[in-house]
Formats: sequence, structure tokens, C-alpha cells
Amino acid sequence: MSQPIDILLTQAIPASIDARLSADYTVHRLYQAEQAGQAEALLAQVGQRVRGVVTGGVKGLSNALMDRLGALEIIAISGIGTDAVDLQQASRRKIHVTTTPGVLTEDVADMALGLIIMTLRDLGVGERIVRAGQWGKTAQPLSHKVSGKRLGIVGLGRVGHAIARRAAAFSMSIAYSDPQRQDDSGYHFVADIAELAASVDILVLAASADHGQVIVTGEVLAALGPQGYFINVARGKLVDEAALVDALVHKKIAGAGLDVFADEPNVPPALLDLDNVVLQPHRASATEETRLAMGEIVLENLAACFAGQRPPTSVTA
Repeated sequence: MSQPIDILLTQAIPASIDARLSADYTVHRLYQAEQAGQAEALLAQVGQRVRGVVTGGVKGLSNALMDRLGALEIIAISGIGTDAVDLQQASRRKIHVTTTPGVLTEDVADMALGLIIMTLRDLGVGERIVRAGQWGKTAQPLSHKVSGKRLGIVGLGRVGHAIARRAAAFSMSIAYSDPQRQDDSGYHFVADIAELAASVDILVLAASADHGQVIVTGEVLAALGPQGYFINVARGKLVDEAALVDALVHKKIAGAGLDVFADEPNVPPALLDLDNVVLQPHRASATEETRLAMGEIVLENLAACFAGQRPPTSVTA
């Protein structure tokens, strides 16, 4: 009888996916060991037997941990970001890195639109007033209309296109910046992000973070200006967060809706008491339907790898 395959799980996954993973493999829950202060003991015991890692796009897998897993064949990411995994290191070791593309597109676009509406219409402020029993006692300034605004999208990939489709239903004009000009999109292309920011009312960041460089700088935020809004459903590391905090605190931009941050789960304290920013705990894809669909792809990739096949969504050799 063949030896069960050892899998290292770095974070919690939906219960039904966890049950299926546990039925097919020997699962070692690193996140639980970390919480108990026993991660080192776990890795010392099973590290050299682990053939697969299941992780998230933000958590990824460090090179230091990858180096401790001598039998590793696959890093199955539940997400689309690969910036937290060294793809070159994985490729050198002939380790497959897989993602879950496509299934989270609509949820992330929904979150972007939700943040736009919440931010411009001050929905969070209004809810806090009602919950505090201050309706009729505390004056709330008028908010801003969403329909008809000029929208700029940084990154016209799957998510960017899905955001644009939703924005069109709100009669927004749409411009974009992307490494690749896409004339067949029908949207206005602006190569320079600062120039794009200067021409729109709302700037949405939906770019890939695979290379991780800051692309929304203080210059971009200055170009967006005191009447402009910034929305981020990509990665916090793509933004000069200190410049963003300064822009919000000193009202150099009108407001922001943020689902992601540079050092998660740490949110800059200066943002917590501001009424011109909506904050979310990186939950754009956190719906039952999408997380289950992501889990299915993870399971398919693992099964293919251990059957000696190329995993369907492998991004490495």
C-alpha cells in the first residue's frame, strides 16, 4: 500500500474543502502549529516528507520555508497572486506553483464597485450615525453622486474588465492604464498612471502584483487631487502607503476605499478614525461560492501533480 502524501496547509480553508483534502492526504496544519508555538517542531518532524503546500496569495511560501521542504513538488495557491512565492526559486527546483484564476474575478469587481459606492456616498458614516442613535442629532454632510463619474482603472486584466462592465451600468466614462494597450476594449488608454489619475474622478487599482513594485506614488495621488477618490482591490504593496495616509489625513484626495494594505493585517493607525476612508480586511474574494470554487481548483491541481501530470493552472515549468 502506498504511503499517504503529506500536505502542509498554511491557513484555514473552507470546511468542505478541508474535509476532502484530509480524506486524500495527510494534512499538517502549519497555521495551528504557529498559534500553539509548535511550528518548528512540526517542520522538524514532517518537513522532509511534505510534497505539497496549500497556501493563499498573501501568505505564499517564503524561500526559507521552501528550502526546508526537500520533497516539495507543488505550491497550490488559493488565489491569483504569486508575488509571495519566489517563482524563479520554485522553477529551479521544478516545483509547480498553481493559482485559481477566473473564479474570483466577479467577486473582486463587486468589491471594487461596493467600495466606490460606500466611499462616495459615505455609507459607513451614515451607518455609524444610525447605530449610535445620532440620526437627527448629528449633521452628516452631503455625499457625492456615483453615476456619471469618470473612472480610471489601473490594470485592465480580468478584474479590470469586470469593474469596467459594472461601471458602464452606472454611466461612467472609462479610461485605463496597463502595460498592454487594448484597443479592442473600447476604453480610453492612458499610458502614464499620473496622467490617468489627473483625468478621472475615481482611480481603481486592479493591477497584478506579481512584480510588487509601487505604482501608485505620491505623484499619482497628487494628480488625483482633492476631488478624487482612490480604490484598491489589488495589493497594498503597489501603493506608497505613507503617501496615501498623508493624502487622506490632509485631504489631498477626497477619500479612499481599501481592501488591501502593505503590511496585512496591520492597518496604519492614522486611517482608523478617518471618515473619508472605507476599510475592509482583504475580503474581496471572501464569498462561500468563490472560496469553494477556488478550493476545487486547488484539489484538481494537487491531484494532477501527484498523478505525474502538469497541474491545469501551473505558472511554472
